[in-house]
Amino acid sequence: MTALERGWYQGRWWCYLLAPFSLLFWLLSTLRRTLFRRGIKRHYRLTVPVIVVGNITVGGTGKTPFTLWLCQLLREQGFTPGIISRGYGVKLTAPRLVTANCMANQVGDEPLLLAQRSGCPVVVYPDRVSAGQHLLSRCPDVDIIISDDGLQHYRLARDLEIVLIDGQRGLGNGWLLPAGPLRELPSRLASVDFTVANSGPLDGVDGHMTLTVVAARPLLAEQPALAMSTSVQLVAAIGNPARFARSAQEAGFNIAGQHFFADHHPFSPDDFTDLTPPLLMTEKDAVKCRSFAKSGWYYLAVQARLDPQFTEQLSKKLNLLRSQYGHESGID
Repeated sequence: MTALERGWYQGRWWCYLLAPFSLLFWLLSTLRRTLFRRGIKRHYRLTVPVIVVGNITVGGTGKTPFTLWLCQLLREQGFTPGIISRGYGVKLTAPRLVTANCMANQVGDEPLLLAQRSGCPVVVYPDRVSAGQHLLSRCPDVDIIISDDGLQHYRLARDLEIVLIDGQRGLGNGWLLPAGPLRELPSRLASVDFTVANSGPLDGVDGHMTLTVVAARPLLAEQPALAMSTSVQLVAAIGNPARFARSAQEAGFNIAGQHFFADHHPFSPDDFTDLTPPLLMTEKDAVKCRSFAKSGWYYLAVQARLDPQFTEQLSKKLNLLRSQYGHESGID
């Protein structure tokens, strides 16, 4: 965690020196959203329903495990889901369909993980409308789309908005960037369909998610799984590595060292020169390291679990969406 991030979540006074820049951020973001609300900028509606899974804070809130859970729920409801994502940190000149054989530096770590784990078609491109159109043209059986981390991409019309919130850190000091961690004001939560707190109790949300450790699996397939009482070196490049450390500890691992990098860090073999196995990393980081992995490297496989009440509420929304959807694509 950077000094700025610690300031956001620990209430450091010096963060408020950045308030003038937060005001500018608010003016620009409010203007942009107002242009869409008043129809000056146009929304584009695809031919299938769109569910946005996002957040109003920077950093990790558990969107990837939630999206994997949502894919499974949609299949159980009879849908054929597809996923669109930005492809953070990669340069794309056109929408690209992600396959299991892609490299993370070509399509992004999270989209690659989603493609490998969900079994759903995944398309990456910063323009979510173009990504959605490409997905539907390549995969015509898809009848519902999940837009990963697309809450602020207002050009793409959406039918459901689900916002993930870190149950441990909440919304930090409640300020917009850069004085705080918020992309939008907390009042934005009143307009979304569902809010879900990840890994901690939080008042006023619609659902709670927990991450259950499944196993510590090797990056090299020929190795056995790692016993959960082993001393390990943690390696992570995610938005909230402290949550990963807690999960490892709660699973029974003895943490001998922690090596945390910036979110989406592009790992190379040099990053591991001085680290002694066994190493334990997140699954998102493992997809970037598999091509040069060595013996003794493992990733912590987790599974999202949502409370039954939320699952029931979401299922009702999905059934309603199925019965109401039938319009053609176009400009709203």
